[in-house]
Amino acid sequence: MAAASASSIPGYLPVIAELFPLVVYTAMAVLLVGGLLLAAWWLGEKRPGANKGAAYESGVLPSGSARLAYPVPFYLVAIFFIVFDVESVFIFIWAVAWDLLGIPGLIHITVFITVLLLGLLWLWRKGGLDWGPQKSSTFNVQGSTFTTDTKS
Repeated sequence: MAAASASSIPGYLPVIAELFPLVVYTAMAVLLVGGLLLAAWWLGEKRPGANKGAAYESGVLPSGSARLAYPVPFYLVAIFFIVFDVESVFIFIWAVAWDLLGIPGLIHITVFITVLLLGLLWLWRKGGLDWGPQKSSTFNVQGSTFTTDTKS
C-alpha cells in the first residue's frame, strides 16, 4: 500500500497557507506606515528656522528648566496602582473559574495573595508608605543642597 501524502489528508493546510493572512496583514501594515512616513517627509516643510527649533509650551515662552523632579510618592502611587491592578485581575480571573480550579486553585490564589500581603507589610515596615512631610529633609537639585524643616 502506498502511503498517503500530507496534502491528501482532508482538512490539512500547509504551514505557509496558514500563515498567509498574517504575512499579508503585516505587509499591508508596513506599507501603510511607510507610505504615511514618506508622505509626511515629502509634504512637510523643509526650511529650518528659529521658531521651529524653539520649545512650545501652550503658546507661552518657556522659562526655567524643564527638568523638574517629581516627588518620589508620585511614582510610588503609580507603582502601587499597577501592582494592585494586576493583582485584582488575577483574583477576578480566579473568581470566574473557581469551580474549575478547585482546591489547587484556592491554594495557589491564597499563596499569591499572601506573598503580596507580605510584600506590602515589608514595605510598610521599611517606611515606604510614609508619604507625609518629614521633620527635616535634605535634597540635592542641580548641585545645590537644600534643607527643609516642616512641621508635621
